[in-house]
Amino acid sequence: MTKIDIVHPQDLAAILRIERLGFNKAEAGTAEQYQARINQLADTFLVARDEYDRIAGFIVGPAVDQQFEYIEDWMYEADVQNRQQPGGNQTIQTIAVDPVYRGQGIGSQLLSAFEDLAIQNQRHHIALTCLIDRVPFYEKNGYVNRGIAASEHAGEIWYNMTKLL
Repeated sequence: MTKIDIVHPQDLAAILRIERLGFNKAEAGTAEQYQARINQLADTFLVARDEYDRIAGFIVGPAVDQQFEYIEDWMYEADVQNRQQPGGNQTIQTIAVDPVYRGQGIGSQLLSAFEDLAIQNQRHHIALTCLIDRVPFYEKNGYVNRGIAASEHAGEIWYNMTKLL
């Protein structure tokens, strides 16, 4: 049984471990970036906890103004703040599931909980970028592939994915 919960400061070590298991060094966020995200994006940073309260996965991203239709590289910087007013768009910087828990629907549960949160805050849509091999997962969860992103992160080709709320 997985429980979706808000992030807590003491979750940092587990989050970093999962991040490093899911992304290569060039793609992965740093401890400083995740500490800033916990501090600044706590209301849009969710974790999936197992029955023993261990973190099985997480999802995080800032809420931004409406003019930002897609996620942009600058949104990964440490000083990004959440839009506090209703409206705008929700972004996903990262979603990651511990390999031990993969195949159990936790990623989809995190996306669903994040969508509920975005709807509650009257966001227009959710945007993220992903690598080509992850496109089918997001499409299965109702996201639309909008083509190659402008991102230069980690020197890879990223795809814009959006979901209208």
